Amino acid sequence: MEKVKVLFVCMGNICRSPTAQGVFAHLVQSQGLADRILIDSAGTHAYHIGKPPDSRSQAAAKDRGLDLSEQRARKVDMLDFERFDYILAMDRANLQDLQQLAFPPQQERIYLFMRFATRWNTDEVPDPYYGGSSGFERVLDMIEDAAEGLLEHIRRTHL
Repeated sequence: MEKVKVLFVCMGNICRSPTAQGVFAHLVQSQGLADRILIDSAGTHAYHIGKPPDSRSQAAAKDRGLDLSEQRARKVDMLDFERFDYILAMDRANLQDLQQLAFPPQQERIYLFMRFATRWNTDEVPDPYYGGSSGFERVLDMIEDAAEGLLEHIRRTHL
């Protein structure tokens, strides 16, 4: 059986999308589905290619038992639109950037990640980069909620 492939996308791939990758990978692993779902992250901009996630993202994740240290930032490439079943943008600006890059049939794979959330009534994960540590905690709370909803959707739809 072919794996369901999930790509999380933010602007620089150092805060929100690597956090989402780490949270979702942990959730998938804990549910015994790591052999069924492939998870990655990328950025719409090339600001931080090859760099690890922001130290504040790593610290907030580590407080919840998640290790993001092995991840490295990369930029979305055209093959991602063919390779991934779900391309999940953290906000409307990145959604728009992705939709402009993708061909029309590929645009059906692009979603706002927060559409899968059940406890948050917002469609965007705010960028915590210029804020304090509480922003990184809030982002983790939002991502954990949306990750649970996404996994439930994938279970119903694909597994």
